[in-house]
Amino acid sequence: MENLIKRAARDIAESKYAVALTGAGISTESGIPDFRGPKGIWTTNREAEAKAYERYELFLRDPRAYWEEIVGSQGVYGKFREQIRRAQPNPGHRALAELETLGILKCVITQNIDALHKKAGNKKVLEYHGSVNAVRCVSCGSRFAWEEVSLDRIPPRCKCNGLLKDDVVHFKEPIPSDVMEESEKEALKCDLMLICGTSAVVYPFANLPRLARFRSRRLFAGLDMMAPRSNVRIIEVNAEPTPLTHEGISDYLIQGKTGEVLPRIVEEIRKGISL
Repeated sequence: MENLIKRAARDIAESKYAVALTGAGISTESGIPDFRGPKGIWTTNREAEAKAYERYELFLRDPRAYWEEIVGSQGVYGKFREQIRRAQPNPGHRALAELETLGILKCVITQNIDALHKKAGNKKVLEYHGSVNAVRCVSCGSRFAWEEVSLDRIPPRCKCNGLLKDDVVHFKEPIPSDVMEESEKEALKCDLMLICGTSAVVYPFANLPRLARFRSRRLFAGLDMMAPRSNVRIIEVNAEPTPLTHEGISDYLIQGKTGEVLPRIVEEIRKGISL
């Protein structure tokens, strides 16, 4: 592993535009449970899983009932949200924030809804699946902190009179177009992608490493060819191999906990800077 950590440090330090993709694996080390692991929320509570699949449809059908469930603190969802809000960044989050401070990491794109990257100090964070700290207008796309929203009237409405919903992206709900478009631009722009703590099986998020690896080249109208980008490095830091590993999308895998591996990479980068 030591050689891979040094290799990653060298690759990251030499990159011109590095981005990071993160998933649940980086947040479980902050005490936030995952959903489908052996002790995951849905593994141990099938009713909670069923409700999660129905939540967006509930919003479309009955926004008032949706908001009454969201603001209720007694249900599994309410308790989970409070647990997330109390969580603090771990060494993996802080390592990514330090890479940004060093001017190396340009953006974090995360599946996580916990806002821990922002708490750790990262400035440019694209929250692909939304945030527990915000609500979003489904009409104009504006986002507001929870503290800015009055719940005197349920369902609450935006200044444009559009309905507000929890910013968290639920099952069957489209990824907000602004976040999706900016994430794709970052994936195409990067010359290094650091993938941390994601199983890379949830789409469309899992398309981003493939977008970084391959660039669509238009041959003529109606026919595209995917051309591999040899000038892009894709590094995985994951507890287990993923489809990206098996398909050769990533250049190499450093197998271990993000909270242990990422600080070691940053330490190696700092050694190189101080030489």
